[in-house]
Formats: sequence, C-alpha cells, structure tokens
Amino acid sequence: MSKYLLQPKKNISVLSVLIGSALCLLAGAGIGETIDNRQAAGSTVPLAAPAENSRNLPSFVELAKRVGPSVVNVSTTQVRRMAQDVPSPFGPGDPRNDLLERFFGGRIPRGPQQRQGVGSGFIIDSNGTILTNYHVVGEAQKISVTLSDGKSYDAKVIGKDQKTDIAVIKIDADRELPAVTLGNSDHLEVGEWVVAIGNPFGLDHTVTSGIVSAKGRQIGAGPYDNFIQTDASINPGNSGGPLLNLRGEVVGINTAIFSQTGGNIGIGFAIPTNSVKDLLPQLKEKGRVVRGYLGTTVQKITPEIANSLGLKENGGALVADVVQGSPAEKAGIKTGDIIVEFDRKAIKDSSDLPPVVARITPGTTVQLKVMREGKQVSLPITVGELQDNEIVASSEETELGLTAQPVTPDIAQSLGLERAEGLVISSVKPGSAAEEAGLRSGDVITQVNRRPVKNIEEYNREIARSEKGKPVLFLVRRGQSSLFLALKP
Repeated sequence: MSKYLLQPKKNISVLSVLIGSALCLLAGAGIGETIDNRQAAGSTVPLAAPAENSRNLPSFVELAKRVGPSVVNVSTTQVRRMAQDVPSPFGPGDPRNDLLERFFGGRIPRGPQQRQGVGSGFIIDSNGTILTNYHVVGEAQKISVTLSDGKSYDAKVIGKDQKTDIAVIKIDADRELPAVTLGNSDHLEVGEWVVAIGNPFGLDHTVTSGIVSAKGRQIGAGPYDNFIQTDASINPGNSGGPLLNLRGEVVGINTAIFSQTGGNIGIGFAIPTNSVKDLLPQLKEKGRVVRGYLGTTVQKITPEIANSLGLKENGGALVADVVQGSPAEKAGIKTGDIIVEFDRKAIKDSSDLPPVVARITPGTTVQLKVMREGKQVSLPITVGELQDNEIVASSEETELGLTAQPVTPDIAQSLGLERAEGLVISSVKPGSAAEEAGLRSGDVITQVNRRPVKNIEEYNREIARSEKGKPVLFLVRRGQSSLFLALKP
C-alpha cells in the first residue's frame, strides 16, 4: 500500500504499501493496510513442548497468551472534502466546460466526508504509550484505541515521522498496561519463525505465523527503506501491529504487503525495530525526528555506469547533484564524486548513505571519503539539519533513440531552470537504448561522458567521441534533481 492504499488493477500486480490514510471501511467491506513489526512481548516466552507427531513444529500458544494483551485495535476518523465525477451541466462542446475543468478538473466537490479507518498497534510502555504506523493515524482527527479486554480509550498523537511511517500515540488508562519487549532485529535470520498479531479486516487479535523470507528489502517507500519480508499472513488492518520472534520480542512493525488482490499472498513487509529504537526518544520528547542533512542526490552505480566511469567495482554512492549552499557544497563535494565512506562507515551502495547521515546530530563535523578521478579524497563536512520539504534546433534522432533541442529561455522558464542551457529531450523512441536507460521526454541533458554540453554542437561532439560499444554516460536534470543514466548503444 503506498502512501495511499493502491488498488490493484485487473491482471496487474500491485505493491500495496500501507502508508498514508488508515484502512477505509466502505459499504461494509474493509480496505486497509498491513504492517510488520519485529519483536514484541513482555519477556522471554518459553516454547511449549511439541506434541507427538508434530514433527517438532513450534507452538505459539504461550507466546500468544503473553503478548496478545499488549496488542491493540486502532480506529480512526478522518474528515475530508470529497469530490465526484459529474457530467457537464452545460452539455458537450460548451466553452464554459473549460472553466469547469480549470477549477474542478471535471469533478464537483461534495463537501466534507468522514472516512473510518482501522489498524493495529502495540503497547511499549505501561503508562499507555503505543507504537503504530504513521499511515494509520497521521491524518486522523479522532483516534480510538481498544484493548484486548474490550475497553476503549481516546488517544492522541505525541510523535510521528512520515519518512519511516511510524507514530507514537498515548492513552490515559486507569491502570498499568502490559508492554512488549523490543528485540534486536539485526539478530533475525532468514528462515527463522515469526508471528504476527493484529486486526486484519477488523478481526481483533488475529495470530498468524510464518518465517523471515528476506531482510533489507527496498520497496520504493522512501530513502530509509530496509524492510523485513515475511510470509506470515498479514492483511489490511494488520498495519502497525507487531512481528514477533519465538521469544515473544517485537522485531518488526507490520507495514506493507505485495498483493494482486488486496489480500495476503505470502509477501509482507515489516519495519525492523532497530530502525525505530533510535527514533523513539525524539518522538516522545519532540514529537518529530531531527535528522542530519548533506544536500546531495545520490544514485546506485549500475554495471553500465561503472563501465562508463572505468570502475572495477560497483560500490559506493554516485553523487548526481549537489544542492547550492548545502553542507555538501561547502565541504567541496562535486557531481560525479563517489562517496565510499561517511563517518568511518563504509558506503557500499547508495541506499547505505541516507540512514547513516540521518543518525548524525546536526552541527556535527565528520569525515567523508570520495573517489574522484580515480583518487580517494577525504573531506571534513559539517552536517546540517534535514527539513521536511527537502530532500535542440532539433537534432536528428541518433542510434541512442532520442531527439533533443536547445533549452530556449521560454523552455527554461517552463521547466523552472535558472539558465537557458543544455538540451531538452523532446522525444524518446520506444524500445531504444534511451528508453531502456530510463531517459524521458522533458529531461535536460547537462553532461555527456562527464563533459558539460550547453548546445547541440557540444552534444554531437561528445557523442561522436564516445568509444564504440561502450555505454554513454548522461547526466540529466529531472524536476528539481539530477541523475546519471548510462546508455548502451
């Protein structure tokens, strides 16, 4: 389910990342979210002795009894201004339809509408502090928590972080509540048994089991992707519930599923508890997470990019863009640098960098190492604070499969560019090397093989210089960011 629950289309697989609004219950049918949680429980839970002929399969009876009371049902109410498609009141062909389209996009507002949602959560402190997903409660106007004994309480959000999809809420109960134990998710092994507890489709305290299918999954949910994949059955409504190891420790927060139907097909994802532990103190005290900030756009080094750069290995994070006035620019980081180490931690892939930078306290100076023109350069950098809104006269179509034209002042203005420089791609041939590399119409080419190109003559010269059979490395501007793309002729 992504920031919003993605509805699967016919015969198309959809990664249903449960981020955004909580499960919507419409016309009696549950549309919701699912979430994995690492280890949960009060303390170590002994395994029951296997019964005869059980083939030594584990029993989850004692675990469910111990941890079940710590899992809660989270219900939300959200008021939204809805719209509906309506036929034009003026009839087809009437010029007044342009006005309708301009202001309403062909849709007429219906006024405020209430949306009901349901998810899961688990108690992390006996005083009523509960951990759940941001997409379950982040936009809700009213939150209600129901305990395993049926008692319900109003809850308030005390901290939330959309980037990692976690939220901390609080209820005022008249007694101490049973809290879980947050385990060490780094100790999980692929193939290890895990248990999920939650409220799928509103069915309270459903217990399911499976194994850890994989670790460190990236599913496109954001810069801090690092999910546990499990085949434990999780469904809409499990979002925010715990994923437990056999000791009853929470090792993940159930968050997303991959599904063709909206239901479980054995591929679910949970946020590791170790990704959450460091954030909890900030969420409780400040209500938000303060992260370090570099001011670079980095990307993965593919084999084609490594080949075009003359690299023997694909390791490191390739700097595609440096934000003007950012800590990175002040430290001397340049486009094309390959970051291989940050604060004494090796950067083996572009995905390694964001979480490492995020953990640094803003204002701290650390050492950063980059590979530049085949040499290693060490740079001191003072980390900033990440803000919420951060982070051709036509040429003939070449064998690369693209057509480009000079960026005129009018084009520069329409694209939001500071200068009328470079070449804008006007078309990409289907099935061409350009399309396979990911180039799009509207991309602005600023470099070819690490050399700036400001006009069609420079572009053609650099293409002609390219070594036959070797990938051509483009640096393009797309929106507010830049990225390298390697084209195989």
